[in-house]
Amino acid sequence: MAICWSIVPSNDWNHFRSDDPKRASNSVFDHDLFAGSALGGGVPVILPPMSTGIDELIERFDGFIFSGGDDPKTEPFGVETHSKVTPVLDDRQRFETELMTILNEHPEIPVLGICLGMQMMALCHGGVLNQHLPDTHTSHSEHWSAEHAIDSIDEGIIKSGSVWSMHRQAVDDSGTMRVISRSSDGIIEAIDDPACSFYLGVQWHPERTTNIDLGQGVINQLVKAAKRYGQS
Repeated sequence: MAICWSIVPSNDWNHFRSDDPKRASNSVFDHDLFAGSALGGGVPVILPPMSTGIDELIERFDGFIFSGGDDPKTEPFGVETHSKVTPVLDDRQRFETELMTILNEHPEIPVLGICLGMQMMALCHGGVLNQHLPDTHTSHSEHWSAEHAIDSIDEGIIKSGSVWSMHRQAVDDSGTMRVISRSSDGIIEAIDDPACSFYLGVQWHPERTTNIDLGQGVINQLVKAAKRYGQS
């Protein structure tokens, strides 16, 4: 089980500054996500940004997690980046965009996108982001290091319940992906691609969510799908 994550360059230690909780927490590996993958029965492997050999990764892993992180730069997708974003490292965005593009040609490989990962899924499928929720939603603080409720559109895929989130951006248009959950303020909380064996994006952090179905249960779904793929 490959988990995409940031590797901070030695000349960019400012990523460890604690005055921005989102950047500080997303610059180092999240043990909860690693442990959750193992608890679900997977064998997690950290996958740092790479400049070569991306095609080979498809053959080496039975499933992929695109984890949370900072905010995407949207110029590669034809939109100017908002002035208040905390931009993700260039190497990470470039690598994950290329890897996700290749995975789109392999619908049989299970993929889970978490927070930033879900936003990148939407962008790579022609979607558009709301780049700064404080500009549009008075409820934005409910999505920043807080628990809130989500309402499922398809309980067979994602349950309704309480989740833990930490984001100031959201998917505004999911492109060719299907919206399967929203919060009460209308923010898209989960998307999927029914044409794939398992291709799910969630805006919350399942590794920090105490609700079993929406927390560890989401990771378990991915691991189960990866095992089926590995045995096929």
